[in-house]
Amino acid sequence: MASMPSSRAPFTERRYVVPLVLVTTLFFLWALGVNLNDILIPHLKKLFGLTDFQSSLIQTAFFGGYFLAALPAGWLMRRIGYRGGIVTGLVVCAAGAALFIPAASARAYPLFLGALFVMACGQCVLEVGANPYVTTLGPPASAPWRLNAAQAFNSLGAVITPIIGAAFILSGIEHSPAEIAAMSPADLEAYRAMEAGMLRGPYLAIAGIFLVMAVVFWRAHLPEVAEEERGRSPGSKDPGLRADDAGLLAIWTHTHLVRGVVAQFLYVGTQVGVASFVIRFVQQTMPGIPEKTAAEYLTLHLLGFMIGRVLTAGALKYVPAPAMLAGFAGGAFIASIVSVTASGAVAVWMIVALGFFHSLMFPTIFALSLEGLGRQTKLGASLLVMSIVGGAILPAVMGWISDLSSIQTAFAVPVLCYAYVLHFALRGHRA
Repeated sequence: MASMPSSRAPFTERRYVVPLVLVTTLFFLWALGVNLNDILIPHLKKLFGLTDFQSSLIQTAFFGGYFLAALPAGWLMRRIGYRGGIVTGLVVCAAGAALFIPAASARAYPLFLGALFVMACGQCVLEVGANPYVTTLGPPASAPWRLNAAQAFNSLGAVITPIIGAAFILSGIEHSPAEIAAMSPADLEAYRAMEAGMLRGPYLAIAGIFLVMAVVFWRAHLPEVAEEERGRSPGSKDPGLRADDAGLLAIWTHTHLVRGVVAQFLYVGTQVGVASFVIRFVQQTMPGIPEKTAAEYLTLHLLGFMIGRVLTAGALKYVPAPAMLAGFAGGAFIASIVSVTASGAVAVWMIVALGFFHSLMFPTIFALSLEGLGRQTKLGASLLVMSIVGGAILPAVMGWISDLSSIQTAFAVPVLCYAYVLHFALRGHRA
C-alpha cells in the first residue's frame, strides 16, 4: 500500500526511467503558469486600480479553468492515452499564453482573465495526465515517494518563476492614488501602456516553450500503463466500478477519495490564497516596503516549498505518508495561527514558513486518495484535479475578507483548512 513506508519497494523500474524523466519535466513547466499569477496579482492590481477581491479574480479565472476542464481531461486521457492528452494540453497552454499579447494591447482586464482561463484548461489536462501517470510508473508502494520526487521539480520552477516575474513584469514604479489622480490623461495612458507592455515578452516566451515541449512529447514514446485493480483478492469479481460502465456514480463509493477531494480543495485553496497575498501581507504588516522587496519574501516562501519537496521526497522512503502529512499539516496549522495573531516580522516569517509545510500536501493527498481505485484511477485523478477549484474560491474569500477588514484577518481562512487536512492525514485517508 502507498501509505506504508516504501523502503523495500524500488523507486521505479528500468523500463520506466525515460518516461518518468520526460513527464517530470512537465511538473517544472506548469509552475510557469501557476506561480506567475502571484506576480500578476499585484501587477494588474496596480495597472487597473483593483481591490483585493477584484485582483483575486485572477486565481478564480485560472483555477475555474481547472475545475471545468478536469472531467473532459479525464475523458480525453481515456480516449487518446497519456501521450496524446499531454500534447493537447501543451498546445492549449501555448494558446492561452499567446492570448496575453492582444490582452496587453487592449489593456482590458477581462481579456487577461480569459487568457488565464484558456491557459489553465491546458494545464489541467497536463495535471490529469502527469500526476496519475507518475504513480503508475513503478510499484504501488513507492507511488507517494515517486510523486513527491516529481513534484520537487515543480517547486523548483515555483522558486524560479517569481524571480523571473519580478525582474521582467514588476516595473518597480509605484504611484499612490493621489499621484495617479494628478496625472494628465496622456501621462496616465503612457504609464498604463508601459505596465501592460511588461507582460508581452514573458508570456510570448512561455508560449514558445509550451509549443517546443508539445513537439518533444509528440515524437516521444510513452508506454500506456494499465492501472491494476489494487486491493482486490485474486479471482474476485469486478464489482462494476469500471469508469466506462458506472462512471461518476461508482467513483463516489470510494469514501476515502471523497475525503481526499475535500482535503485537496481546501489545501489548494489555501496554498493559492497564501501565495497570492504574500506581497500584500508583507506590505501591510511591514509598511513602507516596496513591491520588489516584498516579492523577495514570496521567493523565500516558495524556496521553503522547494526545500520541503526535496527533503520529503527522500524521507517518504522510510516514513509512512500519512504520518508525514499529519506532521506538516500540524506545523502549518500552528504557523497560520501565529501569522494571524502576531505582528511585524514574526507574522511575515510565519507566512514564509508555510511554504515549507505546503510542500508535502498536494502529492501526498493525491496519492493516498487514489489508493485502490484500479481502473478508475484516471477518473479519480480527474476529480482530484477538479478539487483544485479551491484555488478559484478561497483566494476570493480571502480577498473579500481583506477588503472588509485586513489582509491579516483574511489569513484566518487557512487555519480552518489545515485542520481538515490534518484530519485527513490521521483518519480520513483510510479506505
